[in-house]
Amino acid sequence: MSPTVPLPSAEPENPLWQQEARRQFPIVIAHPELAYLDSAATSQKPRAVLEAVQTYLTTSNANAGRGTYPWANRTTELVESTRDRIKEFLHDPEPDRSGVHFTSGTTEGLRTVARDWLVPCLADGDEILVPYGDHRANLDPWIEARRLLAERGVQVRVQALPYQTGSGDYDHRALDRAVGPRTRFVAATHVHHVYGGDMNVHRIREAVGPDVAICLDAAQSIGHLPVHVDDPSLDVDFVVFSGHKAMALPGSGAIWARNARGPEFRPDGWQGTPNTTGIVSLKAALDWLDTVGPERVAHWTTLLATRLTDRLGRLGSYEVLGCQASLSADSTLAAAQRRRGIVTFRHHDIPSDDLGFILFSHGFMVRADNLCQAGADARDASVRVSLHVYNTVEEIDRLLSVLASLA
Repeated sequence: MSPTVPLPSAEPENPLWQQEARRQFPIVIAHPELAYLDSAATSQKPRAVLEAVQTYLTTSNANAGRGTYPWANRTTELVESTRDRIKEFLHDPEPDRSGVHFTSGTTEGLRTVARDWLVPCLADGDEILVPYGDHRANLDPWIEARRLLAERGVQVRVQALPYQTGSGDYDHRALDRAVGPRTRFVAATHVHHVYGGDMNVHRIREAVGPDVAICLDAAQSIGHLPVHVDDPSLDVDFVVFSGHKAMALPGSGAIWARNARGPEFRPDGWQGTPNTTGIVSLKAALDWLDTVGPERVAHWTTLLATRLTDRLGRLGSYEVLGCQASLSADSTLAAAQRRRGIVTFRHHDIPSDDLGFILFSHGFMVRADNLCQAGADARDASVRVSLHVYNTVEEIDRLLSVLASLA
């Protein structure tokens, strides 16, 4: 969780381990003319995940927790073992105490925490802190919780997490002033989906103290970098993430609950049939990521992002969003916000949606809109390049060449 940015000591090359990892993505290998640069929206799937799903569907497809015949028992075992696998992947220090609930993704997961856990916990006059500049999925559920409580005659104050001007990071000094004796809950983001910055969650815990619950939107960190909930710097109560951003199938995701502050997390109501295929894919994806190594994935994508920001920052026609101190590869960045594998920018003259079409005409698939940022509209559109283990130095250099020609 250090704010310093790991920088390349030399020009990066595609190492052998990365070349081998890239070869395990059939869709990437089948389209060498295209560069997929939209992994923050959804990641591509390695062969191991695709094969695990096919094996399950052709050998033991059944409902979980509903039957006593071998296929049903095997499916139930797969679902339960995936709960344990998620705890292991997160380095859960107390797996017997914590819980895992499967969801369709981060959006449903955050809303489930809001409706089924937060609403019953709050009393009249309590306060919560929520991020008004992050993804809408990490704002709307908490506003909805306030409305549900108001309908019951319970008035809860919703305060905005303060941000540093220009960097996209939370303003932790201002946070000290925002926290009060009735602060009960904080919703935060691990890695910002627009600015690509590590949001330094450890400073939130320092500001709010040991008793306030923290819910973490980990959509851009699980599958992209190591996430260790046994680390004191990540002392959060909920980790919510989407499987499809972590190399599993769409419609899969999970809530991990520490169950150390407040009541035990239990989703309300009858849960129905789980997405067994998505759960199978999620377990296979976590196995694959652990084999490759989340640390290596994070380091590789940071190297590529550093290469892109360093050179893009020298082109006067572009504005790179987020912490400006972390753009250069040859500057001292002890006070900079750590950037992960997301680079978002605008051209001073070309509208972002047009720039997205131009880049695709050259073989680059990027995101170009307002990126679902809370409070943003079409006027806030930008171009986002988001990287993963299958991306290469050559792709970044080709992208830079096209962007330089437009400058």
